[in-house]
Amino acid sequence: MQIWPAPAKLNLFLHVVGCRPDGYHLLQTVFQFLDYGDELSFEITDDGRIARATELAGVPEETDLSVRAARLLQAHARAKRGAVIHLKKRIPAGGGLGGGSSDAATTLIALNELWGLGLQREELAALGLKLGADVPVFIHGRAAWAEGVGEVLTPVEPTERWYLVLVPPAQVSTAAVFADPELTRHTPPITIRAFLEGRGGNDLEPVVRRRYPEVDRALRWLSQYGTARMTGSGACVFLPVADRAEGEQILAQRPQAFGGFTARGVNRHPLSEVRGTRGEIRG
Repeated sequence: MQIWPAPAKLNLFLHVVGCRPDGYHLLQTVFQFLDYGDELSFEITDDGRIARATELAGVPEETDLSVRAARLLQAHARAKRGAVIHLKKRIPAGGGLGGGSSDAATTLIALNELWGLGLQREELAALGLKLGADVPVFIHGRAAWAEGVGEVLTPVEPTERWYLVLVPPAQVSTAAVFADPELTRHTPPITIRAFLEGRGGNDLEPVVRRRYPEVDRALRWLSQYGTARMTGSGACVFLPVADRAEGEQILAQRPQAFGGFTARGVNRHPLSEVRGTRGEIRG
């Protein structure tokens, strides 16, 4: 079966700049993909059945974003065919690396192709937004400056650097972090130029560090080698490094409780040029 990649992402910075009346937070962030991620493959069925090939620990099938994405696409396009979804999971859950969102996006892109639906990226992204605010950037397929709840995307070209990603033994509840009364919610907006000049931090970091001591420990340990930062709502933290060799050298010295990997930041999703769909963000 064909392998369909689902890359991880980093939030190179993340500011909370306000709240909508419905309670959703307004953000500014930059998404960049990593050349590291999950792998999916699909057995196409003629009976309309959608199912997982294997269990995913702690994730019931009805809440699995890949399954939900397949069922949403099937209903939207009135597709008659189904699929059995095979997932090779590498992106840690609850790590702020976008694993579930990326899997959902890859499912939409792949089944759009395999079922011969011919939907354009804009339509797939609108479906993806129903599954989560991070899904559209994976569907559009370019590194992006994101605003709104994360769905208003403008293409950017951050440097494609190497990163060491450290994985603490924790799964962060994004909902709990955004509900925390001590969260900074009104950081003044910045411009893309200001970000490219080096401004920007992660407004969620202080809350996560207080609620999850393992994340605090990971940031303190990694900061001895440079400017470390948390991605998304955590738990993973990352550090720019000169190359893979430097990243692996630092990683070899990590505390035993932490996992980790080195990867390169990339500005194009590996599926951005799938036949019949467009990978460009309009902005």
